[in-house]
Amino acid sequence: MTLESVDARPAASMADRIAHLRERRERALEMGGPDGLRKHRESGRLPVRERIDMLVDPESWFEIGALALPERRTAKHIPGDAVVTGFGLLDGRRIGVIGIDASVVAGTTAPTSMRKQGRLIEHAQRHGFPLVLLCDADGGRMPDVSGWRFSGLPLDFTTFLKPPPGEPVVPRAAAVLGPSYGDSALHASTAHFVVMLRSASLALSGPSVVQPAIGERVTDTELGGPQAATEAGNAHLVVETEADAMDAIAAFLSYLPPNSARSAPVAPPLPPARDPAELETIVPLGSRAGYDVRDVFACLADEASVLPWADGWGGSVLCALARIEGRPVGLVGNQPIVRAGALDPPALAKERTFVDLCDTFGLPLVFLHDVPGLMIGTQAERGGILHGYEALVSRIAEARVPKVGVVLRKAYGGGHFAMGGRPTRPDFLYAWPSAELGFMAPETGIRTIHRRRLEKVLAEDGPDAHAALVEQLTAEWISEAEPWEAAAHLSLDDVIEPAETRRVVATSIDIVLGGAA
Repeated sequence: MTLESVDARPAASMADRIAHLRERRERALEMGGPDGLRKHRESGRLPVRERIDMLVDPESWFEIGALALPERRTAKHIPGDAVVTGFGLLDGRRIGVIGIDASVVAGTTAPTSMRKQGRLIEHAQRHGFPLVLLCDADGGRMPDVSGWRFSGLPLDFTTFLKPPPGEPVVPRAAAVLGPSYGDSALHASTAHFVVMLRSASLALSGPSVVQPAIGERVTDTELGGPQAATEAGNAHLVVETEADAMDAIAAFLSYLPPNSARSAPVAPPLPPARDPAELETIVPLGSRAGYDVRDVFACLADEASVLPWADGWGGSVLCALARIEGRPVGLVGNQPIVRAGALDPPALAKERTFVDLCDTFGLPLVFLHDVPGLMIGTQAERGGILHGYEALVSRIAEARVPKVGVVLRKAYGGGHFAMGGRPTRPDFLYAWPSAELGFMAPETGIRTIHRRRLEKVLAEDGPDAHAALVEQLTAEWISEAEPWEAAAHLSLDDVIEPAETRRVVATSIDIVLGGAA
């Protein structure tokens, strides 16, 4: 039976009207129909309604807008105007869901689908629960959004991208499950967490637009595949399957409150994945020796609680959501195996975004310092290192959540401040006995400050005398940089044993929040 015949059919009684409603609902559930769904599955993707079933708790789905149809009616039936919107429970907590239906007209956006999405976003923001965006669309639908229609689209940027001024922020999580361009890309850009399939792509416009517009021939993967998306900071995690993507969204939202006016959920405390005593050997004493800061995270966080956030972007600093004694926290640690942990413009931008996420949703911040400084040189300057540094330290200083820092090995120059040093007003700042603090690293500092003296000794007394002076000046520099004088003058709150770090951090957070030790 066609939709037109359903529309024309008389409804003489309530039973007839209910039957008419049921027929319309059945049509609304068809998505792309047999052919559209077959082609969609052949591409390796699941239909949107199966995605939603995989995401929400059983029997909890409550849909709105299912009977929506395009403003411009054509012979092709487009159920729901290619988007599914509604509410469900995720681990017992309410969420709102926008799922693009790419099995029909490639999930393209038109006015009705935009109204549906806007309504769902309005509900989530007004009533204060997270929003999940399932992205899989090929941009705007032509001719539905062409010409004068584009200017008149029902898109209100005061509500579509963020809450109205003064209202609580709700967490947004996006799953990029196929080619995601146009509005799907816009949705992902608003999300606090973006997980994408290895087979997916994410960009402002797709290859079919790029080639005729600027003459560049490019594939989906080259344009917005996982490597491109993560390096640009557009995606935070890459996974293999759609089930993995839904699990990642569930994990992300488990750390956060339903909105920024509420407290983050506390879980039963668990022991760390690794014994904190291992920290004494995980972090080598030599300032240039490499190690993976993820191993430090494993000694501090409750087991199975570390969720990496944007490891592929700004890799010299790692950020992760985790729990310490059951409490959600944000971990920020320099990564010595990437550019020795020096902070470049992408790393600064990544850290600022993560600090903003944690401060918005009330997660304490834990900074693990092992930083030689900020990246310098022409590339860093042209990349905006100065602006990025200013924006980061200002955001850390403004953050109102508990802030606890631990200097593991070295913390030099602006890098120290960019990791939550004293001028950014941390609640507590500690150091290990191995810590070195100062304006710059010894090897750079002595050659900068004592340059003329060193040149004179080299010229007059030879290489051996020069090497001896370098050794002497380095020893003096390191002695001044050790943590003892900093603790004596209260630049540090204490010097602690590495094995005590988890306990000290957990207790410090409890003190700030007024909890029990």
